[in-house]
Amino acid sequence: MIDTKLIDTAWCELYKSVIEYKGQPVGTVAARDPGIDILNYDHCFVRDFAVSALAFLMRGDTEIVRNFLTIMVELQGKVKYMNCFMVGKGLMPASFRVVKTDGIAQLEADFGEKSIARVSPVDSGLWWLIVLRAYVRATGDTTLIKQPEFQQAIKLTLELFLEPHFDMRPTLLVTDGAYMIDRRMGVYGYPFDIQSLLFAALSAARELLIEDGYYYRSITERLTHLSVHLQNYYWLDFDRLNTIYRYNVEGYGSQVINAFNIQPSTIKPALIDWLPAKGGYFAGNVGPGRMDFRYFAQGNLLAIVSSLATQDQSHKIMALIEQRWNDLIGQMPVKLCFPALEGNDWEIVTGADPKNSAWSYHNGGNWPFLLWLFAAAAQKSGHPTLAMRALESAAERLADECWPEYFDGHYGQLVGKEARRFQSWSVAGFLAAYQLLEQPSQLNLIEFGFQLN
Repeated sequence: MIDTKLIDTAWCELYKSVIEYKGQPVGTVAARDPGIDILNYDHCFVRDFAVSALAFLMRGDTEIVRNFLTIMVELQGKVKYMNCFMVGKGLMPASFRVVKTDGIAQLEADFGEKSIARVSPVDSGLWWLIVLRAYVRATGDTTLIKQPEFQQAIKLTLELFLEPHFDMRPTLLVTDGAYMIDRRMGVYGYPFDIQSLLFAALSAARELLIEDGYYYRSITERLTHLSVHLQNYYWLDFDRLNTIYRYNVEGYGSQVINAFNIQPSTIKPALIDWLPAKGGYFAGNVGPGRMDFRYFAQGNLLAIVSSLATQDQSHKIMALIEQRWNDLIGQMPVKLCFPALEGNDWEIVTGADPKNSAWSYHNGGNWPFLLWLFAAAAQKSGHPTLAMRALESAAERLADECWPEYFDGHYGQLVGKEARRFQSWSVAGFLAAYQLLEQPSQLNLIEFGFQLN
């Protein structure tokens, strides 16, 4: 059982992080750690606030979420140039903050032009769609999405993700570091985390559009193709692993089984021993001559919640987590990816990034904000006891350590070496997970149960 005093303390911390603009709450700062250089942690990050928004909506505090959604529409309309090049018209910022010029409050957005490595956000618009749909479901307020500027914002966002490219597949091409994993981690190309997020966001947009046959048909077609592609090529269980192990290479023609020319020798013996007979997961990435066998938590958990994963696949993902609990959950839920890159792989793939050393930060670190997604996936797949186990193991330590951003170590034993404390989405992830377990009906805000047609 979770002490209710701890829940009250967590809410107090989350409300301390609220940003106001013109006297109205509009978001939450990333972190409030007084002992570390602030950098951009005083910004409201879209991906971070998406977690806070869900916690607020489950509590019935909807004003801040409505204000945030409206501000994002306003910021989307700002023309931005980066290195003399105009970015896509529908791009939403990675973050924003409130600044004062001559005593007048103004919003200052970052579309990636100030970020580390200057990477534009791929995921901001996708999370905005998911939060917008959750707001409508929580409030029943359809007047917001009926406003012309909101319908226009939805369509501008869709145009970025649905427009034709050079690709011959339905997945979304992503540069390394362009989403939650914002450091070089070898996830360039078609990382499953983003494909799963794209599937959820397009599903949300399909519900939010008002009488628009063209976009509705385009979304439905893309969702159908995306699900078939991901379930066919990204899914990995022992039977599938054995098929890959026996692949022929250098095949030509439309009927070739090894469509991406994956070399069987890339399967490491450790994976064969690690993957349980009754478990499975979506691999981290698939591309020409390459399969990334790493497990990434956010994409797999979101695949369950969004119904991208079939019922059988959902149970296998949860079975994998239960049987490999120490590796994928650990002492501080939830492990972002497994296994970590080490040695020469770390040097080459991450550029010898010291922040991403093995079992730290994005390279195998543990991120408590993912508790909400683990709780949602566990509820959706019928395994709520696993989520409660994870939440109870995290509760006291999170508060005692002042809500760190992430944890280090093979099992998440250590507070991250550069982790900010009083991290808003760590608090919000805990609160959203608690509310999902206390009130399972809240799952309706974020889960998708329809069949594509």
